[in-house]
Amino acid sequence: MDANEPREQGTGWSQFGATPPAAGGFPRRDTIIMEQPPPPPPPAPPKKPFYGSKAVAGLALAAAAVGGGVVGGVVANAFQPDPVAVSTTSSNPGTPSPVFRNTANELTVAQVAAKVQPSVVMIQGQSGEGSGVVLSEDGLILTNNHVVVGAGQGGGQMTVKFSDGKTAKATVVGTDPATDLAVIRAEGVSGLTKATLGNSDLLKVGDDVLAIGSPLGLDGSVTKGIVSALDRTLTVGGEQRQVPPGWGQEQAPADEPTTIGGAIQTDASINPGNSGGALVNAAGELVGINTAIASQAAGGGVGFAIPVNTAKQVSDQLISSGKVTHAFLGVSVTDATGDVPGALIREITAGSPAEKAGLRQGDLITKINDKTVDGGDTVVGQVRGFKPGQAVKITYMRDGQPHDATVTLVEKK
Repeated sequence: MDANEPREQGTGWSQFGATPPAAGGFPRRDTIIMEQPPPPPPPAPPKKPFYGSKAVAGLALAAAAVGGGVVGGVVANAFQPDPVAVSTTSSNPGTPSPVFRNTANELTVAQVAAKVQPSVVMIQGQSGEGSGVVLSEDGLILTNNHVVVGAGQGGGQMTVKFSDGKTAKATVVGTDPATDLAVIRAEGVSGLTKATLGNSDLLKVGDDVLAIGSPLGLDGSVTKGIVSALDRTLTVGGEQRQVPPGWGQEQAPADEPTTIGGAIQTDASINPGNSGGALVNAAGELVGINTAIASQAAGGGVGFAIPVNTAKQVSDQLISSGKVTHAFLGVSVTDATGDVPGALIREITAGSPAEKAGLRQGDLITKINDKTVDGGDTVVGQVRGFKPGQAVKITYMRDGQPHDATVTLVEKK
């Protein structure tokens, strides 16, 4: 497996939730019987926040499966009494993460949702649908590459549906299959509400998030959860997609698989159609683009989003030139089979940055920039997250001894 190409083996993460979420319940409160008559009741206390949740189950539309993706989860309201959520766009690592407030205070979940919903759209096509996030007032929209590929199959033109119900035709500005990102432009529009971009590097496990998109074709849907893990590596695509009966074919062509590094994991209810939609923090800032799910047929799953910092880097290039440059290391790797986890170098490209840094065939890569390498996918995902010209530290084992090498990556040709 080339460190700059998708893995050849494995089916990757499933993008289809097989079982709808079960209905939730309400906390039980036992009644205490007092032996003495109670004193006169005090003044009525402020209304308590609503903690219960109830899920509505339904079947996924076949066309919506093309945009299959992420979202959901339920968490209780935050317990801090502070009145306002703060922005995370500051580069100061000590900046506290925003949290959702109780319903008695400002910037509740409802207020964050109302702020973000106008920036999230539904993308519809002849053979599929998904979601997208508005980047500019004149119609630039960020989404997943697999949403664009699915919606545009059969030569059909894409249509964008906005939160106010209006629609517009859309054309492709550029796509990047390697990161599963794309930018489209809605035609003949102006004055759109663009998303506020946050800083995904400041996310912490446990941070509150909302996911907004069009699961099962239900545009403008909002679900709540937390960041359950960071820096995940996943392989997406490669699945055959079912299409509705009567469309002239039983299955749509499979997406090309791709490996994505640095993904945000969220405890999410799993529904097709959320791909390309917004994952936002409690200040209403975009922190990720919902992309994929991992699930089992017997139950729920977890969702994954591309960090907004990666999405911004890719979308800026797509908007300016219609294409994206990627970093090149120059190694072909496979998963280690011994007691030490890592990625075994099977082959090195002559004249590549890896060769110039002294790496050899048979070396076992164990860390990249001090991040542990679990297997070949980790190397692929990490390299795709770097820029050409960036220097990275690679820790590897050779003859049982650890070594470090600094590699300056170049642009992939």
